[in-house]
Amino acid sequence: MNLEKSMLKVILAVLLTAAVPGATSASAPKEQLLTPPAGARHYIISSSAGKHGDVWSWTMPDGRTAYRMSQTLRGWVTETDELVTQGPDLRPTAIAIRGYTDSGDATENFNVDKGGVAHWKTSVDSGSAPFGNRRYSAYGGPLLAAELDDGALVTAGDKGIDLLPSGHASITIGQPVEVDSPRGRKTLRLAFVRGLSFAPEPVWLDSDNRFFGTAGDLSLLPAGYETLGPRLKELQDRAIADMVRSVAHRFISPGNRTPTLVDHVLMFDSVAGRYLPQRAVLIADGKVAAVGAAGTIRAPANATVIDGRGKTILPGLWDSHQHVSDDWNLLQNVATGMTNYRSPGSLIDYALSVYKRRAAGDLLAPDGKVSVIIDRKDPLAAQGALTVSSAAEAIAAVDRIKAAGLWGAKFYTSMNPAWIAPAAAEAHRLGLHVHGHVPAGMRPLDAVRAGYDEVTHINFIMMQAMPQEVVDRANTAARLEGPARYGKDVDLDSPTMKAFYAELARRGTIIDPTLTVWEPLMTSDGSTLSPEYSPFAAVAPPAVVRGWKISGYPLFGGLTREDFRKSFAKMVGLVDRLHRAGVRIVAGTDGTGLELVRELELYQQAGLSNAQALQTATIVPARMTGMADRVGSITQGKTADIILVDGDVSRDLRNLRHVETVFLDGYRLDGAALRQASGLTGMPQ
Repeated sequence: MNLEKSMLKVILAVLLTAAVPGATSASAPKEQLLTPPAGARHYIISSSAGKHGDVWSWTMPDGRTAYRMSQTLRGWVTETDELVTQGPDLRPTAIAIRGYTDSGDATENFNVDKGGVAHWKTSVDSGSAPFGNRRYSAYGGPLLAAELDDGALVTAGDKGIDLLPSGHASITIGQPVEVDSPRGRKTLRLAFVRGLSFAPEPVWLDSDNRFFGTAGDLSLLPAGYETLGPRLKELQDRAIADMVRSVAHRFISPGNRTPTLVDHVLMFDSVAGRYLPQRAVLIADGKVAAVGAAGTIRAPANATVIDGRGKTILPGLWDSHQHVSDDWNLLQNVATGMTNYRSPGSLIDYALSVYKRRAAGDLLAPDGKVSVIIDRKDPLAAQGALTVSSAAEAIAAVDRIKAAGLWGAKFYTSMNPAWIAPAAAEAHRLGLHVHGHVPAGMRPLDAVRAGYDEVTHINFIMMQAMPQEVVDRANTAARLEGPARYGKDVDLDSPTMKAFYAELARRGTIIDPTLTVWEPLMTSDGSTLSPEYSPFAAVAPPAVVRGWKISGYPLFGGLTREDFRKSFAKMVGLVDRLHRAGVRIVAGTDGTGLELVRELELYQQAGLSNAQALQTATIVPARMTGMADRVGSITQGKTADIILVDGDVSRDLRNLRHVETVFLDGYRLDGAALRQASGLTGMPQ
C-alpha cells in the first residue's frame, strides 16, 4: 500500500532534486544490497520520456519475499531492497528495508515479537502497538512491494484493513477491460485504493485480481508491458473524470449562482495593497456587481446575505507553480481557496482536457494558464518534457505549444545554452511567456539576457553567486547541493549582487521562489512535521501525514544541518533583496497547493509586508498571465473568483487557511463541503 505514496514522493522530488551519488554514512551502499537471481520477476519504471528504473521480486531459500529496486530520474538515484517475512495469515511479521533515496537513509524495520506486539522504526518515526488484526503499512521500500498489500485488500473485500501505525484502507475493483499489448491481448481490471491518500488511488489488477501494475506520469509495469503505460493512464483518467464529474455537478448548480451580498466585512484591496474595513461586496451573475461601504448596498430579493463581521474577503488565491496533473488535487485546490493557478509544466493533452471539462462544468478546478517543458534529449531530461536535439527542434517545440493554445514555454536544466535565445525569440514572436530552470552552464542573468521573462526556483537565482563548477553541473544535484554548501557565505549585499538585482528589475524579470520546496529539504531533521503541512495534520489521512515527514536532504561534505539552515536563511533573504530592488515575486509551491500559505508566511519573514506577500498570490500573477482584466482583485465587473475566510488576515496570514466560502466563476461554494469532497476531514489550523 506504499506504492502510490512512494510514487508521489518520487514525482515531487524529481521536479527539483537530482543525484544522490552514493549511500549516506548510515545507509547500506549499493554493493551490499541484494542481487536479483536469474528468473526473478522483473518490472520496469517508465514515463513518456523512457525507462527510469527496474524492480525485481523473488522468493528467498528461507521462504521470505525479496524485492530490489534501482531507479534514476534525471540522475536522482534510489537503490533499495526489502525482505518480507509473512505469517500463516500472509500478513508481514517482519520487514527489513535497506538502501538510500534522495532523502537519505532508507533503512526501515518492522517486526512482531512473541507477545504479539508490533515494533517499527524508520528515518522519520518509530513506535510499537499490539499487532491484533492490523497490517503494517511501510513508509518506504521498493515500489513493487505494495503488491502484497494490494493483494490483502482484495482478499479483505468491502471491510478493508486496519493499518499500522494508523488508518484504514479498502479497495474497489472495476469491470474487466481488454487491452492490446506487445505480448498479445490482456484482460485487466482497474481498482481504486481508498484510505491512503486524499483521493482514490488507481492500481491495475490482472484477470485473477492480482497486482499487475500502476500507470501515470510514472508507470510500474511488468517487463515487456511497459508500453501499455499511456493506454492504461488514458483509461484510468477517464474513470477518474467520471468520479469528479459527479462532484462538480453537486457544486456547479443554478442554486449556487444566486446573488450573494457579503456585508460588514474586511476586504483586501489587492491593487492598492491594503485592507479596507467595513465593506460590502455584491456578487451576481458570476461577476462582482458592486463594492461599497458596509450597509450601503441593497441585497436583491433572492440574494443570500452573509454577515462578514470577523471575516476577510479577498481575491481567490493563485499558486503560480502548480504542476497540474490530477483532477482530485484540483478539487482540493478550490477547497483551500485557490481559484487560479499557473502550471509551469503540464502534458499538453491533460492540460487541454482540464480546460474542456472545466468549461463544461464537469470538473471543479481553478482557472489557469499552462506552460510546457522543453528539454534536451538526455538521460537527465525532465519527465513529461518535449525533448529536443537542436535549436531547430527547440523552435519546433515552441511552435507546438503555441499550436495547442497554451500559454508558455519552460526551458529546463539540460538544455543547450546556445538554443535558449533562438527558442525564446520564437516564443516571444508567438506571444508566449518564457521561463524555467537555468540550464547547466548558464547563470540566471545569462538566461534572462537570452530571453527569460521569469526564473523559476530561488536556488537558480542563488546560482548567480555560485562557483563555476556548481553552475556547470546545475542539471545534477549540484543545483541543490551548491546553494546548500555555499549559500550561507554569500554576501547578498555585495556590489555584484546589487547590480544583479537591479538588472532583473530593469528588465521586468519575474521570480518564482518556491521557498516551501527548500525549507523541509534544508531545515528538517525528521523530528517534526514541516510548517507547510503541520496545519493539515489533524484533518488529513494518517498515511498522508506520515508521508509528509522527511528527514531532510542528506548531509555531505562535512556540513551540518545548521549549515543547511543558514543557507536556507540566505535564500529567504534573497527574496527580500529582490523585492526591495523592485523585482516582481509570484507565489508558487511546486507542491499540491497546501503549501501556499506557508510560502506567503516565508515572504513576510523575508521582509515583505502582509499585504505585499498576499499580492504575490493575487494581483501579481493575474497581471503576469494577462488575466488582470478578469481576476486578481475585487473590482466591479470582474469575474467573481473570491474567497471568504474566518478571521482577520491583515493580522495573521494563517487565517487564509480558514476558508468558509469560495466563489468560483460566481458560484457560491461551501468551504466545509468542499473540504469533505477533497479528502480533508475539517478546517485546517
